[in-house]
Amino acid sequence: NTLGNPVKIRQWNIDGLPTDNFSIDNGIIVFNARRWPLMIDPQGQANKWIRNMEKQNNLQVIKLSDANYLRTLENFIPYGTPVLLENVNEELDPSLESLLNKQIFKVNGVNSIRLGDTTVEYSENFRFYITTKLRNPHYLPEISVKVTLLNFMITPEGLQDQLLGIVVSQERPDLEDQRNLLIIESADNKKHLKEIEDKILSIMSSSSGNILEDETAIQTLKDSKNMSNEISKKQAIAEETEANINSVRQSYSPIAYSSQILFFCIADLANIEPVYQYSLLWFINLFITSINQSEKGKDVDKRLFNLNEHFTYLLYKNVCRSLLEKDKLLFSFLLTSRIMLGQNKIDMNEWFFLLTGTSTDTSPMNIPDNPASDWLSNKNWEAINRFSTISSIYKDFPNDFIQHINQWKDVYDSLNSDSEIFPGMFKDIKGISRLCALRCIRPDKLVNAIQLFVTEIMTDKFIKPPVFDIQSCYNDSTPFIPLVFILSPGSDPMGSVMRAAEILKTTVEPISLGQGQGIKAEKLIIKAKEKGTWIVLQNCHLAPSWMSTLEKICEELADHDNHDEVNPGFRLWCTTYPSEVFPISVLQNGVKMTNEPPKGIRANLLSSYRMDPIANETFYNSCIKGYEFRRLLYGLCFFHALIQERRLYGPLGWNIPYEFNESDLRISVQQLVLFLNENSQIPYKALNYTAGECNYGGRVTDDKDRRTLLCILKRFYISDFLQIDYDILSSSSNNNTNAYVCPLDGSYNDYIDYIDKLPLVTTPELFGLHENATLTKDQNDTNLLLNSMLDTEQGSTNSSSENTVNKEDVILSIAIDIYNKLPNNYNIEYCQIKYPVKWEESMNTVLCQELIRFNHLLTLMRTSLINIQKGIKGLVVMSNDLEIFSNSLYINRIPILWKSRSYPSLKSLSGYILDQSMRLSFFNDWLMNKPPSTFWISGFFFTQAFLTGALQNYARRYIIPIDDIVFDFKMLPDDNYTTGPDNGIYSYGLFLEGCRWDKELNQLAESYPKVLFTPAPIIHWMPYRKIDVPIYSHYKCPVYKTSDRRGVLATTGHSSNFVCYIYLPSDLSEDHWVERGVAMLTQLDD
Repeated sequence: NTLGNPVKIRQWNIDGLPTDNFSIDNGIIVFNARRWPLMIDPQGQANKWIRNMEKQNNLQVIKLSDANYLRTLENFIPYGTPVLLENVNEELDPSLESLLNKQIFKVNGVNSIRLGDTTVEYSENFRFYITTKLRNPHYLPEISVKVTLLNFMITPEGLQDQLLGIVVSQERPDLEDQRNLLIIESADNKKHLKEIEDKILSIMSSSSGNILEDETAIQTLKDSKNMSNEISKKQAIAEETEANINSVRQSYSPIAYSSQILFFCIADLANIEPVYQYSLLWFINLFITSINQSEKGKDVDKRLFNLNEHFTYLLYKNVCRSLLEKDKLLFSFLLTSRIMLGQNKIDMNEWFFLLTGTSTDTSPMNIPDNPASDWLSNKNWEAINRFSTISSIYKDFPNDFIQHINQWKDVYDSLNSDSEIFPGMFKDIKGISRLCALRCIRPDKLVNAIQLFVTEIMTDKFIKPPVFDIQSCYNDSTPFIPLVFILSPGSDPMGSVMRAAEILKTTVEPISLGQGQGIKAEKLIIKAKEKGTWIVLQNCHLAPSWMSTLEKICEELADHDNHDEVNPGFRLWCTTYPSEVFPISVLQNGVKMTNEPPKGIRANLLSSYRMDPIANETFYNSCIKGYEFRRLLYGLCFFHALIQERRLYGPLGWNIPYEFNESDLRISVQQLVLFLNENSQIPYKALNYTAGECNYGGRVTDDKDRRTLLCILKRFYISDFLQIDYDILSSSSNNNTNAYVCPLDGSYNDYIDYIDKLPLVTTPELFGLHENATLTKDQNDTNLLLNSMLDTEQGSTNSSSENTVNKEDVILSIAIDIYNKLPNNYNIEYCQIKYPVKWEESMNTVLCQELIRFNHLLTLMRTSLINIQKGIKGLVVMSNDLEIFSNSLYINRIPILWKSRSYPSLKSLSGYILDQSMRLSFFNDWLMNKPPSTFWISGFFFTQAFLTGALQNYARRYIIPIDDIVFDFKMLPDDNYTTGPDNGIYSYGLFLEGCRWDKELNQLAESYPKVLFTPAPIIHWMPYRKIDVPIYSHYKCPVYKTSDRRGVLATTGHSSNFVCYIYLPSDLSEDHWVERGVAMLTQLDD
């Protein structure tokens, strides 16, 4: 009201400035600040406004990536032509410093400025605008003081104002027209009043003598008074009319409020995958579409209800087609929870507990003994006690649990724990509270429970994503916006694009991007724009340096001035894995979609049989050995389905989720025909080698995964597979069922019919896994869903909740708590004196090296915890690293900053601090007293160095080359030993996953139901000469530091995760345990 001009503001709104007060304030600051504006503009609103507003002044648009952007500035500053510098990052070119600081000087009486090495004239009419698309940039103080930083990122209140204006303009255009007329009339009235004031002041200042004797002045004052009274009456009427209009407008505010919640839902998806980008313009256009398509109604409340229902589902459908399968339920849950949060139907403390399993209360807890230790884990009992602290309603949950312990056990043992009726205080409880209770008892069932929760609140259509339809995606596209396929392992959208092109009678030219392909792609795009054909840019994530060119090409396509040059039939298709290098503007404006490979053994088999060349009748009947080919082909397709579906079981299936696809199967099928036609006997060895080592094995980089792949392939490429009643399931399990017996020989259609009758749900036994693998898979799915939800939250809280503790206070208390728990650094000098370097004792060196590593970690932790406390108190600048660090503390995750100096760990932050405390105590006891008789192998930073030290001691004692020595292993019967062995070492602390150790039989045995991990016995690591190692039936079990099993090779040649192999006695074949995914872990994730 003070600095703004209503007429000018209205023109800004016409030019694209949002109508909310926040944006209008920003616009006023742009033109009144002394420094050039740098606008944080992820939705492109400021960019659009500047472009439209300055278009008549010949606005020049430049980027720092342009080769000649300085030349553009040199050419247009002298003429006062406005310049927009867009898409800057967190650093600006030093060449712009003189322009930002407005370092103007006179040369021959003319204002001048220096740009780089050039001095140019400076026009007073010149205006300079800067925009960035970064959502949350961290500009250093030296940049902030040179510009006026303005946040044009849309706010909830600002978006609500915009959407309210849109819905009223669509529903009641008469009100919007009347409101616009009032703005013009009000501006005219104020203009006249200003003119009157100026005229009076002019008369009074120019009048000489007594003003009462000046008849002209008296008459003018009289006329001015009459006109002023008349204008005041008009203004009063106008203000009353405006109040009435605003009252009617506010009746539409519920839909504006609920719709702005939906926009911030999809905006936060970018925190999960960088390709989940949606522009505000796209959202507003979809909103207008919904207004036009939804059911009309005279009653405003009924109309708004219809519009809300229609728009929410329309948004769900449109966003779902661009989400990977793993994130579709997440989006449904995100929509549901945000809508309920907006209606204040969720307690924020319960919500925080559901996502993190902990509470914002950091005070230590006295947890009583677990009353159901025979079936309930200590972690779950701790969760029950922790949940009781977040709300007075559930403070008696532990006692209530003990009172109804048998009923809770029934819930725990049920196959459908998510849908069971809960006992005690939770009998009639629904919603988030029920989910929290289930998280305490059976967290692996949360995904199913969340589906039921979404169905209950939003109906089941929000858990049934629309099927992929490339035709509808094409219909939503134009020649001027690209279509983007978001890839996932095993997906290949080229087939769908080719079929769509055949239907529409157009041609497709694919090009796989990579080194040197960018220039070829540009030429193909130019030709295709003229001819009206399709271009497919494959694997865009592999050409990061060319992405800026792609962004420029897409901007030129979107430019209205170039539309006449583009053939209406032209389409630009792109494929990319989720990657940060793909241009955000292309993602926001393009039509995004996903087309993932079929899920399940049956769907996978059908897909394989319907692909080329298997579906080709001539090829299918081309083999001389018809029966053998058809049987082995079925086995090969089954193998292809198995190795893809094993990915669902996480590290139990594969250490690394490989991208096996149709091309692997296609070449293997062609080789199968070739080998069968050219050999009288079936060359199983050659078939296993070409498929297992070359075609599929060529993708496998982990030697343990290669071993698993060959084990699975051996189930199909063997002579027994040709037997009529060969049972695929019984070869990997004791479960005898005829569901997966090989089909009788027949025609192609007979095989298709047989496959179509296979079970929809596959048991883990078919993959060679234990039945507990389903539990592991469900637990992994739960962790992924909750961690992804945390990523969308970014640790934020809802300040409207009365029960919510201030986020900064929580972070501060956590930081102080952890800081106080950290011990002092180890005294390395004392260690070196007490445990000097000795020829006969390598463990002294191992101890000193371990303590040095812990000191580095402790110093880093201490420094970062001090800095975050200062940052929260405002004593130091809250940098991007510190902000990420604070979010990690708040959501109970190990900060990335610590991971750079830490041992590998997948624990929560609280679990990590407890585990670290135990490690420090172990080494402190060793340092202050003596080497332990039994070593805690899990406590070491660099486990391989410890094992090498043990081998070195043996080698030096018996004067044997260390390269000739290896370990053999003996599982010891007792749980404690007061003295160590003469040779080798005793160790404890390992866990078995996928099996258990049978102490009575002294061999591996199958896991108990619902028991995923079991402690391994104390192990005697016995050094032997390689030629003296005893031979016995065993499983070569890999040992990993963490449960994700995958690691990277360090410069020392050691993996960051894999430790070594341990030989475990077994009466079953090694293949059995390989397919089980059996491994040892040094630590669990709890």
